[in-house]
Amino acid sequence: MTETPPAPIFPHRFAGKVMMVTGAAQGIGRGVALRAAAEGARVLLVDRADFVEGTAAEAAGKAAGFCADLETYAGAASAVAEVVRRFGRLDILVNNVGGAIRMRPYAAFEPDQIEAEIRRSLYPTLWCCHAALQVMPGQGGGVIVNVSSNATRGIRRGPYSAAKGGINALTQSLAMEYAGQGVRVVATAPGGTQAPPRRIPRNAAGDSAQEQAWMAEAVDQVTRSSFMNRYGTLEEQIAPILFLASDEASYITGSVLPVAGGDLG
Repeated sequence: MTETPPAPIFPHRFAGKVMMVTGAAQGIGRGVALRAAAEGARVLLVDRADFVEGTAAEAAGKAAGFCADLETYAGAASAVAEVVRRFGRLDILVNNVGGAIRMRPYAAFEPDQIEAEIRRSLYPTLWCCHAALQVMPGQGGGVIVNVSSNATRGIRRGPYSAAKGGINALTQSLAMEYAGQGVRVVATAPGGTQAPPRRIPRNAAGDSAQEQAWMAEAVDQVTRSSFMNRYGTLEEQIAPILFLASDEASYITGSVLPVAGGDLG
């Protein structure tokens, strides 16, 4: 499957807005960033993969790429500093970094593997929210859209489920805390999503035959749990994220929107 730039649906929806999208080199993050640029935003695409620069170039001058390791606070702070330096402000943050590294029964995870899952799927959102909230209240407000998951209920992904449950809780608590300062905090909870093969695999060590079998069990559960009995498309995940990021959702905060074909997670 070849990725193509998403077509603009609302050409001026984000006119005058500055957006930062994390995990933007490929997949959902790439689609969100390029669609937002096509709809008028100036966008900083952030990823630790160096090909994020090439992805940003697809936006024809409306976006820039930036490499950072968002599992560290220094990386998150440097990304927020870069978007402000380059574009003068930060109106919208889309926290998209994450993804299960391994799928196996919880008891089969090694302690260091559990820590790695939490670092990958919770810490980037924690750090980027913290860094963005140094900026947004002082400029009069902003929007944070966290990409969570319906995997808070599922099999073979216990540490990842815990990380995404943490994102849901963070979304709700920050929404309550910062509403008075003009900051909306919302989330989507995607289900299984069809996407082109990753250019950088999540598990660099590769999956054993047993791990592939466990993954197949998880995929089967995700598909059966969807009322529609299928995975979603990238476009079906991108559109709700951009809606929540836009002024059309101005009275929505603290909500976690399931986007999983009826499976609420």
